[in-house]
Amino acid sequence: MLREAGIDHVIAPPSIDDAVLPERLGDPAGFTMAMALFKAAQVQPFRLDGWVLAADTMAHDGDALIGKPRDRAHARDMLSRWRGGAHDVWTGVALLQPSTGRRWIFADRARVTLGDLADAALDAYLDSGAWQGKAGAYNYADRVDAGWPLACDGDPCTVMGLPMQRLAPVLARLGAGGAPPC
Repeated sequence: MLREAGIDHVIAPPSIDDAVLPERLGDPAGFTMAMALFKAAQVQPFRLDGWVLAADTMAHDGDALIGKPRDRAHARDMLSRWRGGAHDVWTGVALLQPSTGRRWIFADRARVTLGDLADAALDAYLDSGAWQGKAGAYNYADRVDAGWPLACDGDPCTVMGLPMQRLAPVLARLGAGGAPPC
């Protein structure tokens, strides 16, 4: 998404494996912002005055925060939970400049509706393994392209892990401008 927006960047993953975190109750905005900040704090910028951008995305079903599925059965449970209804997807963002201590931290929410997905389509998707490593067990853009009955109220980029409609103006103020791709 950053590349599509014309924003120069270097990828440097933090050492945390957030896939092992359990589902939990709580505030989705606060949790995703805290996780993004924790991730950003683990990465050093490539330039002395550089910025570190990190994000964390979780689904929220109204009761619990839902991260990445543990296995195929867990992915099936998540997707079955979404079928015929709506759920929220939250992405927390942390933008840090370690040399100055400057930072922006925010969370964005989008509401995703999954219509009546046929069992055969669900089984084929689960068999593909494409659900692995995906918050809520799916990649929004891939599933829309595959013809799944998905709709998004909010920034689709939030669902894909980086709320570009809110992030792009902040990056533009920092001199890393670009138009949001979503």
